[in-house]
Amino acid sequence: MRGLLSFYRGLYTLSNRQARRKAGIVGSRCGLCGTPSTSKPQPGFGLLFDIDGVLVRGRLPIPAAKKAFEKLVDSQGQFVVPVVFVTNAGNCLRQTKADQLSHILGVPITQDQVIMSHSPLRMFKKFHDKCVLVSGQGPVLEIAKNLGFKNVMSIDMLRESYPLLDMVDHNRRPKLPSNPIVTLSKVEAVILFGEPVRWETNLQLIIDILLTNGNLSSVHQTQKMPHLPLLACNMDLMWMAEAHSPRFGHGTFLVCLENIYKKITGKDLKYEALMGKPSELTYHFAEYLIRSQAMQRQWKLPVTSLYAIGDNLMTDIYGANLYNRYLEERAARKNPKAVAKMVAATGSTAAVPREEEMDSLWESELALPSATSCKSVLVCTGVYNPKAEVPSDANRCIKETVFHGHRDFRFDPALVEPGHVVQDVLEAVDLIFEQEKFVPQ
Repeated sequence: MRGLLSFYRGLYTLSNRQARRKAGIVGSRCGLCGTPSTSKPQPGFGLLFDIDGVLVRGRLPIPAAKKAFEKLVDSQGQFVVPVVFVTNAGNCLRQTKADQLSHILGVPITQDQVIMSHSPLRMFKKFHDKCVLVSGQGPVLEIAKNLGFKNVMSIDMLRESYPLLDMVDHNRRPKLPSNPIVTLSKVEAVILFGEPVRWETNLQLIIDILLTNGNLSSVHQTQKMPHLPLLACNMDLMWMAEAHSPRFGHGTFLVCLENIYKKITGKDLKYEALMGKPSELTYHFAEYLIRSQAMQRQWKLPVTSLYAIGDNLMTDIYGANLYNRYLEERAARKNPKAVAKMVAATGSTAAVPREEEMDSLWESELALPSATSCKSVLVCTGVYNPKAEVPSDANRCIKETVFHGHRDFRFDPALVEPGHVVQDVLEAVDLIFEQEKFVPQ
């Protein structure tokens, strides 16, 4: 936990005004910048929306999404509650995703309401000046530079300089022998944004980089440990598009990379960091953006409850419940009775970190989340299939559950148990309003 929390020391200052201008949302009462009327209800909760399988299926909007967002904005286009979109997608800039959502949902959305799987990379400043290799789809070089990386190269750039390394596709093999065109800097870290297009090429060259310590002019050194720092965004094994069944996600690519590396070296692939849902890093960042919106709108009540709406048990629900556990443990440290209970259960005070230790790990702006709970809401319009057959015996069901989460996340049945299950996002919003006794005007 300590290593995870320390990443926030480099958190950047969000520029909401610039984001609204780019989104075409101007005026003192538009978007997130309006001054609330004292007669309007004050929300004490915030909403975290997954996108794929909740709001859209591939490029097609889910019908319930527009109806849900009609309830979330007033007649002036302002959100009546703080809202953040938390997606494991990583193939575009935040502003691009905000523009897409604005078009699909018909409401003004700024980039400061969007968290991509790669958004936390902005805080990894120690890598920003290093030469990094990036893998994924879309404008990966532009995305990396937008996040603060100054010296970036792509898989295609590597392949062009070392054409003899990409040999799986016979049609792409060089026709004549060629010498390596050594014009690239030595790679110092590898960043995986998302699933690439040509898996064989990406798998081969990433393994080459890891086994040569970033210098493709040398031979593999299978006994050299540790390998270069590896940072991965988006651990989704599968995601839901227009097809009837889920499709491979970046998590599937990571499974391939991890197993190839172990097969060759006999050692486990190690990650410097894993980002995107279900990482606590992503949810704490989302909670920060929720609080920022509440402050901008001058809502007087603190945001104490978060509701995470998703379609994937292994990412959306697991991540929300994991963050809820963190919030509960944080509250317990302030409650002598709760601390005593935790000590009795574990037999050790080591399981109860001191508050001053925790506060020292976070920037003051982020160290004190106002939220005390993060409740998970599962919808049935995406990856989750309510009709899937499960064993009738509960204990047997838990034992036979296939864990689709990432290798480095422990399976805990409690973390994949949703707080609520609803048909779609419209039902989710209605449920939350009812739970919070919130009636927008």
